[in-house]
Amino acid sequence: MPTAHLDDRAVVRIAGPEAKAFLQNVLTLDIEGVDRAGSGYGALLTPQGKILWDFVLHKTEDGYAADIRSDEAGAFVKRLKLYKLRAKVEIAPAPELAVYAAWSDLSEQGGEGRPDPRLAALGLRWLAAPSGATDASAADWHRHRIAHAIPEGGVDFLFGDAFPTDAGLDSLHGVAFDKGCYIGQEVVSRMRHRGTARRRIVALSAETALPDPGAEIVGGTTPLGRLGSSADGHAIGLVRLDRLRAALDAHLPVRAGEEEVAAALPAWATYDWPASSAAAED
Repeated sequence: MPTAHLDDRAVVRIAGPEAKAFLQNVLTLDIEGVDRAGSGYGALLTPQGKILWDFVLHKTEDGYAADIRSDEAGAFVKRLKLYKLRAKVEIAPAPELAVYAAWSDLSEQGGEGRPDPRLAALGLRWLAAPSGATDASAADWHRHRIAHAIPEGGVDFLFGDAFPTDAGLDSLHGVAFDKGCYIGQEVVSRMRHRGTARRRIVALSAETALPDPGAEIVGGTTPLGRLGSSADGHAIGLVRLDRLRAALDAHLPVRAGEEEVAAALPAWATYDWPASSAAAED
């Protein structure tokens, strides 16, 4: 079972007697579920419902710990401290902990950690003291992630730009729609009930190397969206699903940059193609 230290992730500890209530009131995920399962996937949103950061939240002996992009950890700590007011909560980086992942054929048993809360096929994930005892790299892990079309904030969608539905959080157990209020909850709930989500994550494949994240995806000459991460012929895109369907129905080539790609819904998606292939208005 390959095991990797995800050295592009950092750990932020959130502890104290009021940590659970504090997190329940600000994050998209249900903290009760984290207590039961040992970890959960979620996000902190703007009041307008857009993702500031996504992360995996782990239950710890003294509270909780978020594993998050290392280059965003400091900003995440500052924002949480703004929200805590007088709550009895301690929020601080935890450099004594590192993020680890292990993955393999699903028939293999054993290993440390808990199942990744987004998708069981991703394998196991846990926190531990930094150690050199690994046999794979963070790059190997990302190839595995990309093969399953699991998006990661900061590369497959931009922080401050994407709604949870854009980034697939509603399909990847990242939003608790029945837990009550949290920051940005009104916008997220309204989008769900009205069915207004138009941008969605798609799985892409290509026979050639793809450009860097951020390249434009087009169907014919119509802009569809943005390319995210890619590896080994697999890639992740964030596109207008209605426009993509119109392009596919019209048998137009879909390209990321100059490279032609095939597009499909991820296997984990709980959303479907639009009922009509007619391109929606802007």
